[in-house]
Amino acid sequence: MALSSTQPSAFFLRADAGRNGQRYCRFYSAHGELPRGSVLYIHPFAEEMNKSRRMAALQSRALAQAGYTVMQIDLLGCGDSSGDFGEARWQDWVADVVQATQCLRMRSAAHAGFSEQQPLWLWGLRAGCLLAAEAASQIAEPSNLLFWQPPASGAVLLQQFLRLKIAGEMSGNTSKNMMAKLRAQLSDGSAVEVAGYSLGAALASGLDSARAMPPSRASTPGAARRLELLEISSRPDAPLSPAGATVMSHFSAAGHAARSRVIVGPAFWQTSEIAQAPDLLAATVAALADSQ
Repeated sequence: MALSSTQPSAFFLRADAGRNGQRYCRFYSAHGELPRGSVLYIHPFAEEMNKSRRMAALQSRALAQAGYTVMQIDLLGCGDSSGDFGEARWQDWVADVVQATQCLRMRSAAHAGFSEQQPLWLWGLRAGCLLAAEAASQIAEPSNLLFWQPPASGAVLLQQFLRLKIAGEMSGNTSKNMMAKLRAQLSDGSAVEVAGYSLGAALASGLDSARAMPPSRASTPGAARRLELLEISSRPDAPLSPAGATVMSHFSAAGHAARSRVIVGPAFWQTSEIAQAPDLLAATVAALADSQ
C-alpha cells in the first residue's frame, strides 16, 4: 500500500483528569475534501506499545490517506507523556481516552467538510481494546470500535506480563508458586518490577478486572454502533481465536453490527525485531470503508 509522506502534527494535550500533566499526541489530517470519520488509536500495554509504533504509524497514515482524521495518544506514564508508568491507574488511562476523543473531534471539526454525523472510531490494539470498550460508555456520542487482536479479558494480559518476570528462571510448581507470590504482592498494594516496568497495584487491579464488553450506556437512537475485529495469524486458513470469538459473541448479542477477519502476518506487538503486517493495513482501511 503506497502511503503519503505527509507527517502528523505533534502536540501535548493538557490532561484534566487523573494525575493531570501532559499527554503526547499525534494528529493526522484527512486527505480529500470530505472527511469520512475520526479515528483514535489506543496503544497496547508496556513494551507492546513500542513494538507496535511502526504499525500504528503506517496504519494512521493509510487511514488519513483514505479520508479519516486520526489521532494517537501516549497514555499517562507511557511514551513521551508526563508521569511514570508505575504511577498510572487504569481509570487514569480510561480518562485519557475519553479526553482524547473530545480533542480529536474538535480538531476534526476544523477540517473543511467535517460533519458531526461522520463516525467516531476507537481503534485499540490488545489492552487498547479493553480501554476502548470501557471508554466508549463514557463518551458523549456513539462510537464504533476497531479491535486489533483483542483479549477477552485483561486478566490474561496481566498473567502474560507477570510471566516475563519468571520466564527462564523457574518451571513447574515453582513457577506457579512464584506467580502466586507476585499476585499476592500486588494485592497487598506493592508494586512489582517486570521487564524494566514498575507495575503498580492499582493499574494491575484495573487491568485484571477489565473486559472486552459492549458499552453499558444505551446507544443514541438511530446511531448504530459497529465492531470491526481483526486478528493476525501465521496460517492463511486460521479461524478466529477463542478470545476473538468470545468478544464477537458479546457484541453481537448486545446488538452491535460485528464483523471479524483473520489476516496473515506476524504478531508484530511481540516479535523480537520490529515487524510489519502489510495485509492488515489494507484490511483495516477496507473494514472501515465497508462499514459506511
